[in-house]
Amino acid sequence: MSDLFDAVLSRRSLVKASVAAGALSAVPFSLTSVGAQDKVVVTMVTDTAGIGDQNFNDLAIKGGTEAAAEFGIDWKVIESVDQASYEPNLTQGAEQGQLTVGVGFKLTDAITAVAALYPDKFFLIVDSVVDAGNVRSVLFKEDQIGYLCGVVSGLSTKTNKLGIVGGERIPPVLRYEVGFVAGVKSVNETAEVIINYAGTFNDQAKGKDIAAALYNDGCDIVFPIAGLTGIGAYAAVSELNKPGELWVVGVDTAQDHLAPGYELCVGRKGVDFAVKTACGDVANGKFTPGLTTYDLKSGGIGLSLYEDRTSASTNDLARGYEKAVLDGTIVPPTTDDELKAFVVPPQPEPIPATPEASPSA
Repeated sequence: MSDLFDAVLSRRSLVKASVAAGALSAVPFSLTSVGAQDKVVVTMVTDTAGIGDQNFNDLAIKGGTEAAAEFGIDWKVIESVDQASYEPNLTQGAEQGQLTVGVGFKLTDAITAVAALYPDKFFLIVDSVVDAGNVRSVLFKEDQIGYLCGVVSGLSTKTNKLGIVGGERIPPVLRYEVGFVAGVKSVNETAEVIINYAGTFNDQAKGKDIAAALYNDGCDIVFPIAGLTGIGAYAAVSELNKPGELWVVGVDTAQDHLAPGYELCVGRKGVDFAVKTACGDVANGKFTPGLTTYDLKSGGIGLSLYEDRTSASTNDLARGYEKAVLDGTIVPPTTDDELKAFVVPPQPEPIPATPEASPSA
């Protein structure tokens, strides 16, 4: 541990000295070039929801595990117990390998600080932007998949009341939220969307309590945008035991195994794809920094339907709305102000399912 501390001090001193001299670009480190003989080591640092959140962190681990099998990399995971551990964990990742992955918006400041100390190493941050020459920033158009989940939910609700369980109202969660509300309103202007935030991404019990309150208040569909906290919605809907009456919408990845038969649809977010791609790029010497944004058109996000849980007319219309978002005819809101200004668009033409095009969760 003392060796690691000394190395960090050396790096910090070098960067400070270079800045003082007005010559940060002259720091004598170049971005690591990985040769065929080198063992690529990639370290993922979780946010505080940690391993087992059933969506965001676990998706990233899935991508890294697949990369290890496909590219022969050494994949490591460090779990963050609190926000204070972000920088030490990222530092450990930078010391032991070529690529360090920070999972989540809340690691932005820590990635910014550590990447500056290790200009010869690569970094990936998911759900945020760090403007540095050795960092790849990945964003997703959560507003697009939130919108489509809202369309399906607005068409499917019987009570005209829907609920959102939020974690913290950070930008990616906000995009999910306002997109979902706009999607509901696009197909069901009389429906009410009740929004309740837990203030945390790692409290499953609190998520369960919030979801149960929403169901008991008359909501028949709940959209949990809350990481580990959101798992509580599955526990709540399962305990209420009203199959075919109450639903939960999957976020980031299918989680129907948590409450079999209760997942209405899924807004897929390719965190696993982004992580696997970055790992492969480092292994193949093709890693590039900068911003990468995944949307419906790129295939990095998508809507999955359970064809037997929603009506054929709902599924066909959802595919019509998907096409409208793809071609830019409909642009979902990404902020509160954009949601206020959002005008309900004309209904697109439904698109019947085909064996090749029919999505599945």
